[in-house]
Amino acid sequence: GNLIEGIVRLIIVIVYIWAIGKMPDIHRVFAYHGAEHKTINAFEAGAPLTPESVANFKLEHPRCGTSFLLTVVVLSVIVFSAIGDLPFWWTLASRVILLPFLAMLGYEYIRWAAAHLDSPIVRWLIKPNLALQKLTTNEPSSDILEVAIAAFNAMYALEHPAQTDAAIPVGQAVSST
Repeated sequence: GNLIEGIVRLIIVIVYIWAIGKMPDIHRVFAYHGAEHKTINAFEAGAPLTPESVANFKLEHPRCGTSFLLTVVVLSVIVFSAIGDLPFWWTLASRVILLPFLAMLGYEYIRWAAAHLDSPIVRWLIKPNLALQKLTTNEPSSDILEVAIAAFNAMYALEHPAQTDAAIPVGQAVSST
């Protein structure tokens, strides 16, 4: 019962993401999501943060929130299937109580996997996460890349004030070193 319920829940999440991605406004949001990933990938590679450079990087990123969502849903299916059938109130209580722990476990798994991408097993394990990102990211235009780069530069300046000037003009890149 719980396994089937969990698989149905997973299918609903995937179909929902696919369906909303067809809406023009959400399609654009997903382009911003893709631009965010490309910008982070460029920064982590030490590449210049310019639209021309960032455009060459992948849409997928191993530490994406989409990966986290899929990981938590899959962990939920596994754990709640193992628990088995319980009376309604016990089922409800188990989900409410265990969800934060599943989220923590999912978060740590995503961090661990991202730190071990050199392993072929890890790259195989994260394939479903990266595949789901194909639904939540779209190829961004140059103007969307500029927005993502400006947002990244602003965030970086706030988090690393000693390494950056007080204000970074839009269009200038923060050094990744």
